[in-house]
This record gives sequence, structure tokens and C-alpha cells, in this order.
Amino acid sequence: MSKMRVALGGNMKASEVNLLKFIRKSPQFVIPIYQRNYSWNDVQCRQLWHDLMLAGSNDDINAHFIGAIVYVERALSTVASQEALLVIDGQQRLTTSTLLIAALAKHFEENRLEEILESFSARKLKNYYLLNPDESGERHYKLLLSEADRETMLALLREAPLPAEGSTRVLENFKLFQSLIAENADELEAICKGLSKLVIVEVALDRSQDNPQLIFESMNSTGLELSQADLIRNFILMGLEPRLQTELYTSYWRPMEKAFGQAAYTTHFDAFMRHYLTTKTGEIPNVRQVYVAFKSYAQRFKGDVSDLVAEIHSFATYYCAMALDAEKDYNLNQAFRDLRELKVDVSYPFLLDVYHDYRNGLLELADVIKVVRLVESYVFRRAICSFPTNSLNKTFSQMSRTLDKSRYLESLQASFMMQPSYRRFPSDAEFERDFKVRDLYNFRSRSYWLRRLENHGRRERVMVEDYTIEHILPQNPDISSTWKAELGEDWQSVHQSYLHTLGNLTLSAYNSEYSDRPFAIKRDQIKDKDGNPVGLAFSPLKLNQGLGHVQMWNESSIKTRADRLAAESTKVWGSPELKKEVLDTFRPPAPVVTAHTYTIEDHPNLSPGPIRDLFFELRKLILNLDPAVAEEFWKVYVAYKAETNFVDVVPQAKALRLSINVPFHEIEDPKNACIDVSNLGRWGNGDVELKISGLDDLPYAMGMIRQAFDRQMGSTADMET
Repeated sequence: MSKMRVALGGNMKASEVNLLKFIRKSPQFVIPIYQRNYSWNDVQCRQLWHDLMLAGSNDDINAHFIGAIVYVERALSTVASQEALLVIDGQQRLTTSTLLIAALAKHFEENRLEEILESFSARKLKNYYLLNPDESGERHYKLLLSEADRETMLALLREAPLPAEGSTRVLENFKLFQSLIAENADELEAICKGLSKLVIVEVALDRSQDNPQLIFESMNSTGLELSQADLIRNFILMGLEPRLQTELYTSYWRPMEKAFGQAAYTTHFDAFMRHYLTTKTGEIPNVRQVYVAFKSYAQRFKGDVSDLVAEIHSFATYYCAMALDAEKDYNLNQAFRDLRELKVDVSYPFLLDVYHDYRNGLLELADVIKVVRLVESYVFRRAICSFPTNSLNKTFSQMSRTLDKSRYLESLQASFMMQPSYRRFPSDAEFERDFKVRDLYNFRSRSYWLRRLENHGRRERVMVEDYTIEHILPQNPDISSTWKAELGEDWQSVHQSYLHTLGNLTLSAYNSEYSDRPFAIKRDQIKDKDGNPVGLAFSPLKLNQGLGHVQMWNESSIKTRADRLAAESTKVWGSPELKKEVLDTFRPPAPVVTAHTYTIEDHPNLSPGPIRDLFFELRKLILNLDPAVAEEFWKVYVAYKAETNFVDVVPQAKALRLSINVPFHEIEDPKNACIDVSNLGRWGNGDVELKISGLDDLPYAMGMIRQAFDRQMGSTADMET
């Protein structure tokens, strides 16, 4: 505590006190509305119970410390009226202790137990630690939780019916303590002794001098106790006067918590806030630095805190529509569902902005659906064509800023059509080619592509979940002689090449009946238990159309079916289409040509010799990183860039000096071969310098260069897996 006082100043007072005495002497504890919900789980409650039982059964243990409780008086107290204490930190242990005491009081009451240890009885446990017996209304209770948990706690204390939407954690932990007390009923004295030995550090803040927010952050600076969501909520609401605090929480924050769901609120909010900040700033926050990024954004926000909270609430509503199935329009909701199945959350910053524009009248509903479908096609086509996914986050984080929103759809299509090679929208020819030969059975989103193909153009959707994937040519490598004869002499090669591809995969409700049977039997000789034909020829599914007319299932018939389905797929996952004259209106002006274009001949240190040979080997490795990498010769150095320069090579007489564009503190350099040149004014773009003089240096150098390239390109999880 002394370190905190030195660091933060103020008039804070800290002292070690017995928990029960602290609760008894205090008028009331109030958990402010900006605090997170009660969140201790089974593990933490059992740990407290274990510590309590250990202290209660060992006379050598005089006290057990359970943490600090930090509070500030809600208003100035007077002789006549003591004010409630606002709990700044420690609500989890205080709430858990209250639940334990409540469960213990109920045990005494239900079992009609006499007082033990001179202070433990049902009446004293209630009147000392749970209630203020002489007060009425809310003042009657020692502890008032925040809104999400309050009614459940009060119902337990009143022994009244629980609320319809109660706090799961409060109720579960109360029941847990009830069961633990019942299981250890013969050790009731040890339980009470242990409870009486619990000790806390009481930290009282001075309203006039101490800054609760700074103290709160200091006590939670490790980031282990609080989520990013908790920190952000506290940052916004903690410093406000109570009326405004209550108004903003009730009108905006609480509805947002309910929309995200009690159990998954933190997970969803943290993800949402990262996308929201990316939308608003164009920069993608580190997943562990969302709170820091939010504070920076909040300080730049043009408007008061009410405007900021209202904006967050609006964007949270958009996020719920996209990510949590809350969209009311059927067609748009289905488009969002399809996109979610691809698991490319990096598109959300762009789509949040699109949805915001839709809500503000810049887009019609039909246009929003077209935008979502275009994003879906872009992502899926790239996955099928095995294009690197590590540029998607930057593509979508910046996309909205590049659009002419007076020509929204045309501008978006032009943006996709003009992406550089490594970000390009795969053409119909590329997509068809790769869709036909790709291993689609082991593709992560296989149910997705089957469902989209089957339901395209259907007015009545087929529930693909009711079917299983059927390999027309069986998976079993030990196929029958009938199959071998049908496939021909090269049957092993055909089986290996086409088994999991588009032409051989379909859907069926009769997978077990089909089994490894020959094609002719699968086609039209299978019957259900009632004698009805259920072979592929009689299937109502679009995917199985035409199979009744196929005489043999071999390489030719698999390829024919694949050609048909691949051609259909370009309609399901469409591509942007603009006439050349329209596209040209979106092209940026041609770059100004400099007076002098440099070449390798302008670098005397790259004349024939060892350094030139080293340069050519390095150059080859860098250009092979990705088709996106471009090379530019300048007067003093040679630049390699994707988005921008990620490494510059300065040829010297006896070495190549590499300027690597990564902050020095981020470079992973196990050999400590790099030096920090951030303040030295060197040629090149980057804070990291590395010299190489021989071919043996290349593998390590490429490890450093690769870090700069990957950092610039960004990274996302691969679509497969």
C-alpha cells in the first residue's frame, strides 16, 4: 500500500482489519453501476472455502488475508447520517463473503442451531453482516450489488422468488456454499472460526484528493483481474456525477450488456471494441491493448461523454446484428450468417461502417446485402485459390476510407477490382479452376460451401444439417472389383486425385445405406424401409441433379460434374463487374515520373564481385517472399516494399547494410546482431540495422526481414484447417 500512496499521492488511508468487524461497522456497501458484474466462479469460491477451513481447523493460524477492499464515501457523512461506501475495488471478495455468510445463516436457521462461539447464530449473522435491522428500503441491506446482480442477491436475503432474468453467478455460488456447509456440518465450529479469521486491507479514499480511476488502474495494472471491457466501462463512467452515471448506464451500457449476453459479455465486448476502434481509427489495436487504444481514442473524440457512449451503443447494436444473429431482416441476417461461417471477423470493421451508413440513409437494405455478399465472395474465393490471408485485416481496416460513398457499390467493386496482386479478387477462371481440384472434404468450411451451392436460387431453403456428406466414389481405399473396373486401369490414381474434390462430393440422407456400394446401386437401386426408391437418381437435392442419367462413375463423369458445379459456383460467389470506362473513373492519377530513374548501374559497390553476388542472392530471396514485393532502385539504396518499404539495402564496399522497418523493441533477434538506429539519421526506412557480408549470413538476415514483411502485411487465422 505504501508504494501506491507514493506513486499516486492523495490522502488514501490503508489498514489491516478483520473482515467481519469491517462489515459490521460499515453502514452499507454499494457496488457502483460502472463496476463489472459479479464473476467469481466455482474455482475461486472453492479456494476461499479451502483457505477458510484451513484457518478454522488450525489454532496456529491467527488470520488469513483475502485481499483489499477499496472504497470512497458516496457523499460526505454527517454525525446524524453515515453515507454508504462505494466499492472501487474488492467487490468480488466482498460479494463472495456475503454469499458465504448468507448460506451459513440459512444453515443455522433451517437446522435450528443454537449460537456457537458467542457470535454465530442465524440472527447475529443476519443482523450484523447481511442487514441493517433498523433501516428500511434499500438501506436495510449491507450490500447492494450493481444492477445485473442486485435483484438476485436481494431475493436470496429476503427468501423471496428469484427474478426471471437473475444472476447465474450469484445463485450458483450461494448454492455451492450451501452444499459445502452441509457436507461439512460436523465441522461447523471450524467453519465459523475460519470465517472469523479472514482479514482484509481496508483502503479508504479521500473524495477531495484521491483519484479513484488512477488508483483503480494501478491496482489492476497487470490486466489479470479485469477484462478490457471492465476497464473501458470504468474509465467512461467512474468519474461522472451519479445522475449522469446512472442515466448513461441505464440507457446505453446495460442494454448493450444484455444484448451481448451475460455469460459471454466480456468475450463479445472485447472483440467488438477492437473492431469498433479499427473502424473509427483505421488502426488495428493489439488484442491485449484495446483499453489503451480506447483511452487514446476517447481523448481525441469530438463530443462529450454522452455522445461517446451513445456512439458505442449504436455500433454495438450493429455488431450484434452481424455477429450475434440479431439482424431482423431475413435476407440480411442470412448473409451475415453465411459470412460468420467463414470465420473472417477481420471484415467486421468495414461492415460496421457499412451498417452505420445504412442506418444513416447512405445505403438501401438491398445494397447492404450486396456488399456483404461481395465480401463473402472475396473471402471465399481467396480461400479456395489458396491466396495468403495475412493481408485481409489491413484490406478491411482501410477499405471504408477509400470509397466514394456517393457511388457506394460501384466504388466498392472498383476497390476490389484494383487491389494489388496479393490482395486481388480471384477471377472466375481462377476460382473455377481451383474449386474443381481443391480438397473440399477437409476444407474447414465444407458444410458452408455445400449449403450455399445447394440453396442458391432456391426459394425454400434446404437444411443441410439434416444431411451428411456422401463420397460417390467411396473413401475406402480397398474398393471393390466392380469399382476398380469402372474406374479403369488407373483406378488408384483416379481414387487418389478425385476422392475429396467437388465432382465426387454430394449430400445424402442415406449415407449408411449407400456405404461403399457400386455406383449403379447407389444411383437407383437403394430403397428405404417402406420400399421407396431413395437412390441418388431420386434425390430432391440440386446437387444430385443429373446423376440419374450417368451410366458410369469414373474420371470423366467426375470431371463433367465438377465443370457444371464450378460454373454454377461463379454465380453463387459472384465477382465485381464494372465497365472499363466506369472503372477508369475510380483509378488514381498516374504517378509522376521522376527526372532520373536509377538502376543497379548507379551503385558502384554493386559492380561485379562478392558483394554483387551476395546482393543477387539476397534479392532473389526477398522477391520470393510474395508476389506483392516490389523492388525500386534509388540513389543510395535499393528498396523492397509491399504496402511500403519493409527493408532497404544499402550496398557498401565490403557488406550490405540492411535497414529493416520494424521498431527496434519488436525485433526478435536471438543473436543480438541488430542495432538500434532510430536516432542516428541513417539512409533507409527503419529503426533496425543489420550488416551481412557473406552467403552464410542470408538465412538469419531473412528471418529479420520476414518479421518486417509479416508486420506490414498483418496476419489472420488461415481459412483452413
